[in-house]
Amino acid sequence: MGGMVVAPQIPAVESGVGVLRSGGNAIDAAVTAAFVQMVVDPQMCGIGGFGAATVRTADGTEICIDFNGTAGSKATPAMWQDIVIEQDWTGYGYHLKGQVNDIGYGSIMTPGTVAGMAELLERFGTITWQDALRDAIRISDEGYVVTPELWRLWNTPGYGLHIAFGERIRATEASRAIYTKADGSGYIPGERLMNPDHTRTLQRLAEGGPREFYEGALARELAADLTDNGSYVTAEDLANYTVHVSEPIRISYRGQTVLTNPPAGGGICMAETLKIVEHEDIAALGLNSVEYIDLVGHAMKAAYADWYGHVADPRFHDVPVDMLLSDERAGEWYAKIKAGEQFSVPRYPEAPTTTNVTVVDDAGNAIALTHSLGASSGVVSPGYGFTWNNIMNAANPQPGLPNSIAPGKARITGMCPTIVLRDGELVLALGAPGGTRIITGVLQVLLNVLDHGLSPVEAVSAPRFDCQGDLLDCESRIPTWVKSELAERGFQIVPNPAPYGNFALVQAVTRDPATGTLRGGADPRSGGAAMGF
Repeated sequence: MGGMVVAPQIPAVESGVGVLRSGGNAIDAAVTAAFVQMVVDPQMCGIGGFGAATVRTADGTEICIDFNGTAGSKATPAMWQDIVIEQDWTGYGYHLKGQVNDIGYGSIMTPGTVAGMAELLERFGTITWQDALRDAIRISDEGYVVTPELWRLWNTPGYGLHIAFGERIRATEASRAIYTKADGSGYIPGERLMNPDHTRTLQRLAEGGPREFYEGALARELAADLTDNGSYVTAEDLANYTVHVSEPIRISYRGQTVLTNPPAGGGICMAETLKIVEHEDIAALGLNSVEYIDLVGHAMKAAYADWYGHVADPRFHDVPVDMLLSDERAGEWYAKIKAGEQFSVPRYPEAPTTTNVTVVDDAGNAIALTHSLGASSGVVSPGYGFTWNNIMNAANPQPGLPNSIAPGKARITGMCPTIVLRDGELVLALGAPGGTRIITGVLQVLLNVLDHGLSPVEAVSAPRFDCQGDLLDCESRIPTWVKSELAERGFQIVPNPAPYGNFALVQAVTRDPATGTLRGGADPRSGGAAMGF
């Protein structure tokens, strides 16, 4: 097999496979697929977004590319402290009066997606920048067919203080002009949506190169619109944006090596959870048994307590990585869990609309690439066709804390693109969209493959749960008698009726190190596919 591409959007998967078929490598395919995702899933991701990637090449190079968004230079730590309403229980972020951090120009951070894609291609690619954008430009020019998944997103109702997605796509006149018809109605599945402004912007980006977005005429035009409408992001913020390149976090789990992204990403939280559950033979407990969920759920809660309490942008906050990933720390938490000790979790969360592409090629190059708009700001700069991120919604509006707002500072993200090696050979690559639930989704699929021996399709499809505090949210395929006993053990069970619920959409590829055989699994909780050749 020449390679495997897995993602939630079929046109993106097909474009990635096309790159592999033409001789490109996994990184070429992932970047090409990512640009197509930005066209066909325009509220999940885009050139106005951010993300992270973990790469392991066939020659053994291991690297993380962090292209997180950063607060604009006009932002200040205390600017919203007097308008906080509450922190959402779901991990969705902070609710403020006027929703100024969640929708509109004030919710935008300096985006890193274009710089991140460029960094990946420059370091590992074999195709040109123009080649990587070609499919996205073609699909945008032809118009893309609205999928049932996109229609459901646009018609997701609001609840509590959450904004209905229909309000987001109607938040600005330029956005309404793209995503609604003349009579104000929306597009339905099967209809073709045209966005010529986006096509022209992508063409300018292809012709001018990635720095056009940050320093060229395009950057100056976009910055002028941001400034005119009260954004905290300036032309200087765009020009000064840089990608953070580092070694991955590297831990051992049952003799295998897990590579994942460092702070301010979610990899450290996922890795710490692994180290806690490693104290027991969890396969012997049985997948999703009472004992299994009791242990893994409490381990999740413990790791989140450390993540929310200690992890932030390491350029602004000293993150105790070695302590959090130490055997001693994992042992302390395991002992507390077994003793039934109660502990609380301070939460500093993010929004859940994101996407991912995972690619492995026949040479053994692997990449898990996660990118996002947050939940999308609803802002489309007139004439440019793309939506800006709204990731200020997860910046802590209270000053003096690890993830408080500061100019140039990223906020923590649940993204945790991850790669697993056995005896130095690639065996698993995976990543997911899903906000802070990315961490628990990637964790469970990893356990499903490595401990329970499931295929990638079985692993991403298995019933899932999420525990980031006192609340335990389980899909309805986990039996009521299991949840009842867990409630007796102290968990507060979320009444979730969905068999395939609002959980992370994990995209996984496994590789047999003996034969090189690749198998893929696309999460069935939304559209997508695993394709190889």
